[in-house]
Amino acid sequence: MTFQDIFKSSFLENIDSVSILDMVVALTLAFAIGLFIFLIYKKTFAGVMYSSSFGVTLVALTMISTLVILAVTSNVVLSLGMVGALSIVRFRTAVKDPMDTVYMFWAIAVGITVGANFILFSIIGTLVIAVILLVLSFTSNQTGQNYLLVVHYDDRYAKEVTNAVNKMVPRYRLKSKTATRNGVEMTLELRLQGNRSNIVDNLLGIPGVMDATLVAFQNEIA
Repeated sequence: MTFQDIFKSSFLENIDSVSILDMVVALTLAFAIGLFIFLIYKKTFAGVMYSSSFGVTLVALTMISTLVILAVTSNVVLSLGMVGALSIVRFRTAVKDPMDTVYMFWAIAVGITVGANFILFSIIGTLVIAVILLVLSFTSNQTGQNYLLVVHYDDRYAKEVTNAVNKMVPRYRLKSKTATRNGVEMTLELRLQGNRSNIVDNLLGIPGVMDATLVAFQNEIA
């Protein structure tokens, strides 16, 4: 059998193997599961700036992956062309949060399994992953949110400022300390639970403190 004989075989006759009804059902299911992934992402999001467009991207990515797999499984020639086309695509958008990558791979995996008609596999896998992410998110929230505390004070009151910080925040890390003729600027990395913005107000009540700033950020305290 030659290469030409292969492409004259029944492989080329399967271009209409996926009916319109099957495609509609697969895309509808992909949309429903993609929307579920979006809701889990919204529920477990722990960053500083929430992006609703990324959530919409998850839904679209699930449906697009399903559409690609439907096309690939319908015709072998089309699958070869699809592989060649996708191999030259380069994405240069930086993913700031590693968890965003997890959700992107989750959406792609669901699209592939739905397009390959592994419906039960896709639903069970989605539910298991959702439960795991919700549990991990709840555990992470119990440990608190990371902040940067920037305090500008008179060096003559350094002892009072240090004692106040140790009293209000038992665990912190000194990130930087800058001394000028106008005073000392100290930056601390700390972790707080709940709304603890009153720390700034308490620091302003200490003699020698000129200003204090509390900024949320995404990092891990070792």
